[in-house]
Amino acid sequence: MTEQEAIDKARLYFLTEDHVYGCAETTYVVLQEAFGLPNATDSSPAMVFNGGIAWRGGICGVIAGAAMAVGRLTEQRVVGHKNAKRVARRIVDRFISEFQVVQASADCRDLIGQDIHTDEQHNAFIESGIWRDVCMRQIEFAIGKLFALRDEQVWRRTVCAVECQEMRCPLTPVVLDCEVLTR
Repeated sequence: MTEQEAIDKARLYFLTEDHVYGCAETTYVVLQEAFGLPNATDSSPAMVFNGGIAWRGGICGVIAGAAMAVGRLTEQRVVGHKNAKRVARRIVDRFISEFQVVQASADCRDLIGQDIHTDEQHNAFIESGIWRDVCMRQIEFAIGKLFALRDEQVWRRTVCAVECQEMRCPLTPVVLDCEVLTR
């Protein structure tokens, strides 16, 4: 799968009239498929994160879906659950920072400019079509930023970069030996 194929798949899942997959589910499933994770098409863990967690407008569902996919990837590639949690947190923290710079916020309500908590509000949001542009751009951003983690060399460089950065280590990521961390 190429990055463009992943984006096309996200469009296929997300931009439907029956609204089967929300932003979190789409991001979660497509990144899992790109990462080659088992049971990648099971969107159920992400369904409650659509619309900023239960349509409450909190942290963007795209971020939540991406975070869960990165967590699953990290658990498979990093030795030790405690190490995996630390690495996943650092990768996702960096992603959220980049997301906020480009999108101007990490909260759903701010990103779409309205409250969608009630059925009536959510229906109005769907009818407005905002999700087709605004939310799809955010999904595409997440895929664009995280897709490359599927590549083993990119993965290792990323792990080394976030580990070195967090420890404020003077070494470059190339010099840092991450063999202890990665499978």
